[in-house]
Amino acid sequence: MPKEIEVKSVLNKTKRRDDWFLDDYTFNPYSSCSFNCLYCYIRGSKYGMNLENSLSVKINAIEVLDRQLANRAKKNQYGVIVLSSATDPYLQIEEKYELTRKALKVILKHRFPVHIITKSDLIERDFDILKEIDQQAILPKDLLELNRGVIVSFSFSSLDDKVARIFEPGATKPSMRLLVLEKSVHHGFLTGVSLMPLLPYITDTKEQLDFMFSTLKNKNIDYILPATITLFGNGNSDSKTLMLNAVKKHYPELLPKYYKFFNNSSNMPKYYSTAFYKKMGELCVDYKLNNTILEAAQKRG
Repeated sequence: MPKEIEVKSVLNKTKRRDDWFLDDYTFNPYSSCSFNCLYCYIRGSKYGMNLENSLSVKINAIEVLDRQLANRAKKNQYGVIVLSSATDPYLQIEEKYELTRKALKVILKHRFPVHIITKSDLIERDFDILKEIDQQAILPKDLLELNRGVIVSFSFSSLDDKVARIFEPGATKPSMRLLVLEKSVHHGFLTGVSLMPLLPYITDTKEQLDFMFSTLKNKNIDYILPATITLFGNGNSDSKTLMLNAVKKHYPELLPKYYKFFNNSSNMPKYYSTAFYKKMGELCVDYKLNNTILEAAQKRG
């Protein structure tokens, strides 16, 4: 069972808006995560091997958010709120607590724009509120070109259900995510995909990349945001340890390459990253996919 906690603040003002996610604010109604992605950057000894065991519910999050957004709106400090930066807004416990849905109602009340990043199909439940936010949100003056109040990014490390079961065992299957992605596009939301992270020699191969880009192009998404992997720590609960153990079990032939990359580093080597982003740029051109949200919004008009 998740732990219920009370907090003093839930709305975080970012120091600098990220060019990829356009986050002026972040909001996390839950702490930790039941999706248990092995590569997740929040992993560490304080969370344990199973992130679900450390789940917390911020039971007073909605009243705190209401107060904080009222203060920001009063000062005309409108900006994009990202749900969520440190966990998924649509964890399994959201079906019971509905904090994300309640938060969206408060966000609509104060007319802030939102960017939802999720690995879940539960977002479909809230399309009704998102429709209203999309039409009524007040954009910050330097983001008027967005011309809409809702951005929806579906997160994938693979489109293969079997691969995803290894590396993100608690998340909604990619095949189900894709079905809701299609519905998001159909509803007219600015909809894209966060390919973060792609897994070296597993989901970043030419065959896999062509499959993913062609599949997503056919879904009529607005943008695609690919990124390589970063792995931290050497403890039993850390992402580097868990990923190396998974590769050893399921892809033993790749283990020497992973050791070479991550034995003394958290990041892929510079030559790999340079080649990776060059290839992603080429694929975006080949498949006529935007690689920034703003570019996609400008083309949508």
